[in-house]
Amino acid sequence: MRIDRDSAVPARQQVRAALVTRIASGALPVGDPLPSVRDLAERAGLAPMTVTRVYADLKASGLIEARAGAGTFVTESALSRLGATGGGGLWASIDRLVAEAASHGLGMADLLSLVAARDPAPAPRVVMVGLFAEATRSYAARVGAQTGLAPESIALLDEAPDEAELARRLAEADLVLTFVNLHDRLAGVVADPDRIVTLRFIPAEATRTALAALDPMARLVAVSRFEDFLPILTLGVRRFAAHVRSVTPRVLGAADLPALLARADVVVMSTGAEAAAEAARPGATFIEYRHVPDPGDIDRLVAPRLGLPVPDSRKEAS
Repeated sequence: MRIDRDSAVPARQQVRAALVTRIASGALPVGDPLPSVRDLAERAGLAPMTVTRVYADLKASGLIEARAGAGTFVTESALSRLGATGGGGLWASIDRLVAEAASHGLGMADLLSLVAARDPAPAPRVVMVGLFAEATRSYAARVGAQTGLAPESIALLDEAPDEAELARRLAEADLVLTFVNLHDRLAGVVADPDRIVTLRFIPAEATRTALAALDPMARLVAVSRFEDFLPILTLGVRRFAAHVRSVTPRVLGAADLPALLARADVVVMSTGAEAAAEAARPGATFIEYRHVPDPGDIDRLVAPRLGLPVPDSRKEAS
């Protein structure tokens, strides 16, 4: 860490800015240790008290935490999440802002004063609605990684909210993201159904890889917990395991499912249909059919509604 002794910015602020930048850029991810106060003070040529004050400030801001007997570590925060997602174009925006300020003859101190004086608009509130908690959180995380936002998640089956509770939780959402087969239910509780965006969901990379690697002669049974999801599951399996000749789709609870599972070489289970594994024969291969929101739909349907930029490379691809 280098301290600019000729800068008008105090050394303490320089140290804080350097650590914040490392956290926000991902160079110091969650769980990484920070140097001890004495070590950092020696490296930067500062008094230990200066570093102690910086650490106290970062702890108060929720960026780092002290663990008794272990040291000081980066903790979960909005800045660490920004670093984990790569910034979603924020760094390029900051660079453009600094360059624009310089073109008007403004120094960094002037720019910081202007930024501090602004009253920023609150971040858009986005809610992902699915059926199962873990899967829905993963969908929200994918949207967040692509947009730089932090979508909330509601799992209709695992959380089982009644209509009044669901309406309350969705009332302030700027955008509600969900599956096409859940649209009608949500439209009945959201005051403005135009705020509901249905996304396409595609098999996750691990699912696609597992399906592509199957033996062409394998006897495959695809099991869904819900009747209306079975065609989607079947289409995905046939697309990414087109070389597999025997594909039999069934809903969990079908009368002939136990007999099919007893002979199956491969069992592909949608989320919520994991019970099918209990009736499968020993030695069968199990694949959980996990989805991710279609990145193209996020760029095409979500980003414009929230006023978010779409990277040029993805614009060209679309």
